[in-house]
Amino acid sequence: MAEKDTVRKDHVIGKSVKRVDAFEKVTGRAKYTDDLCDRNAYVAKVLHSTIAHGYVKSVDTSGAEKIPGVVKIVTCFDVPEYYFPTAGHPWSTEEEHQDVADRLLLERHVRYYGDDVAAVIAENEVAASQALRAMKVEYEELPFVLDVHKAMEDGAPQIHENYPNNILKHTSIRNGDYENAIKEPGLTKVEGWYQTPTVQHCHIENPVCYAYMEQGRIIVVTSTQIPHICRRVVGQALGIPWGKVRIIKPYIGGGFGNKQDVLYEPLCAYLTTVVGGRTVRMDISREETFASTRVRHAIHFHIISYVRPDGTYAARKFESFSDQGGYASHGHSIAAKGMGCFPQLYPCPNIEADTYTVFTNKAASGAMRGYGIPQAMFAMESHTDDVARAMGVPPYEFRMKNVMPKGFKDGFSKNVNYYDTFRECMEKGRKEFDYDGRLAKYSHQTGDIRRGVGMSVFWYNTGVWPISLETSACRMVLNQDGSIQVQVGETEIGQGADTAFAQMAAETVGIPFEMVHVISTQDTDVTPFGTGAYASRQTYMAGFSIRQTGELLKEKIIETAHDLTRQMKENLDIVNGNIVRITDGEILMSLGELATEKLYSLTDNGHLTAESSYQIKNNAYSFGCTFVEVEVDIPGCRAEVTDILNVHDCGRLINPALAEAQVHGGMSMAIGYALSEKLLYDERTGRPLNNNLLDYKLSTFMDHPDLHAAFIENYEPTSAYGTKALGEPPACSPAPAIRNAILQATGVALNEIPMRPHLLFDEFQKAGLLRSDHGGNEVKDYV
Repeated sequence: MAEKDTVRKDHVIGKSVKRVDAFEKVTGRAKYTDDLCDRNAYVAKVLHSTIAHGYVKSVDTSGAEKIPGVVKIVTCFDVPEYYFPTAGHPWSTEEEHQDVADRLLLERHVRYYGDDVAAVIAENEVAASQALRAMKVEYEELPFVLDVHKAMEDGAPQIHENYPNNILKHTSIRNGDYENAIKEPGLTKVEGWYQTPTVQHCHIENPVCYAYMEQGRIIVVTSTQIPHICRRVVGQALGIPWGKVRIIKPYIGGGFGNKQDVLYEPLCAYLTTVVGGRTVRMDISREETFASTRVRHAIHFHIISYVRPDGTYAARKFESFSDQGGYASHGHSIAAKGMGCFPQLYPCPNIEADTYTVFTNKAASGAMRGYGIPQAMFAMESHTDDVARAMGVPPYEFRMKNVMPKGFKDGFSKNVNYYDTFRECMEKGRKEFDYDGRLAKYSHQTGDIRRGVGMSVFWYNTGVWPISLETSACRMVLNQDGSIQVQVGETEIGQGADTAFAQMAAETVGIPFEMVHVISTQDTDVTPFGTGAYASRQTYMAGFSIRQTGELLKEKIIETAHDLTRQMKENLDIVNGNIVRITDGEILMSLGELATEKLYSLTDNGHLTAESSYQIKNNAYSFGCTFVEVEVDIPGCRAEVTDILNVHDCGRLINPALAEAQVHGGMSMAIGYALSEKLLYDERTGRPLNNNLLDYKLSTFMDHPDLHAAFIENYEPTSAYGTKALGEPPACSPAPAIRNAILQATGVALNEIPMRPHLLFDEFQKAGLLRSDHGGNEVKDYV
């Protein structure tokens, strides 16, 4: 007797399936913004200011206009004066949840060296470049300020009229009674200043966009993380109804937060309107990307801790001063997020915390992978090692005693720590890294070349609720062959999001992974609303709408199957792309057969599709830690990472291979952050000094050891699929771990990153580690 036709339900979530975009990308077939632009498009270039602060008095365009191929020149005196925000935050109808609108398409009041003064439209690159060189700008120069503390002083150059002492915003946290708590007998006071540098995202694809007009509407094709937000901002910047703007986002070559700002899309959109709707292309150079888009906030921190003899905190004080640059961009939210984790990472009953975001005459600071937490973790986790050292307690044990416990609930976000995640991650990392063995091995070194081990932990939230709106929408369409199209507003920017979305959709509907076709291009005319790629939100947030929409589509399919098979709905399911009777597992028909019959039936025709929105009012903690080994060359004043391990609890892993790749990428960025990267400015002019990939020392694979990742999979109960943030967390904890490893190796606390040779020289010299026969002076003179 032949076996009846039955199927077994396969699960795709939790498997390392191949990326849905892998073939297109490795073969070079994937189409990015520049690949799609008409080769006959006009070329637009921006004229940037050559002073750090002042007013444009006049722009002489006469010479530029005579250059063959120049079509149109637009100056800061020509553009409409609609102030607009650029930050890629979800907009709200509540004014207090709207970003600062302090930008114009082109600026008369320039606020940093590289500000946008004029733009030229030409028939080709050569003509556009020649026109820029031929234009002459007369400025009224004003004093400028590059230091965040000096910018706050009375009498400092005023960068924005409405912000006295250049303070964009100051917020504070007060828990308990700090002043009374520090009077407790027997306390040890530990105090330190810590600072992090200005760095740039260095995504492979520079910001590029092109714009044209069609039927009275402006279409902008752009490399952006936030297409729906970009549409709104372009409308605001041009003073036109938002429905007259269409944003299309193709494949994108990385963003890391820089493209979470609306950069040159509004200007490009305006430029097409002044040439009759012809296509205008703006491809920003690497030098411009460094100098004139966004950077990571440099932040100075001051932390004081009062510690009891038993190693617990009695009272703590935190101050931070965030360098915002010339414009608000994401503004105070970065520094505020860093401050917000201070009372949560190591809970303490008595806390005073203050954070200031301050304008300076430098490029605007915006979002960058980690959103203030890499800076905050460097300060907090460097300080943690300093406290442990002062108390004579091993840093690992000190953290185990004080770090956030299971059951902790944050009063603001309502986040709950459902597991003892921190300790689980530390225990796993300690064992896998052989932390105790290495610590013992490197504890008593005296040579010129020393090794050390360090560790740090990190705290992270998932998404932006309750500070801002969290919402996601999804559309699914059933095809004739039983496959489905999936569209979401959340964006693939190279991280593998589309693959995770496909896995979640396949699991929910009940079809093989290969039968899910994710539409990677977001088009605001047809893509359901979503706020984009940021805040490590996408898998968590999109999961809600994908699950809800998948269940709606499945319900419609089961209803149709009921009509076609005469079986009761409760006895039917979709398993591996087939309609199955669950009572005996028999396959009744394929999903393709059902879809074809439904779509072409002469008696009961129908198009099976589902669409839904889901507003998310949850957040979730994401935790982890880093263990690192370094080798320090004391005479050479250099440090090198020789081994590194990140451990993460990001909930249930949707795709383990993609998760590991995310961790490797974040660790790579953090190694450069710790050891080599820093955007430098000329103190005399405000000009960026190393805004190119030759002089800006980006970390490469030659600077990396083998990168190791490990995971604790604690199912997140607030999540649609048990997952939570992973995109940004890997970049948060390696830098302080590297600093702490250098401290362990040398006994010298380096409280500023990156660890450049001149800094190591100064600190090593103070500590008496450098001898004259080492040639240390030659090293310093060379630097």
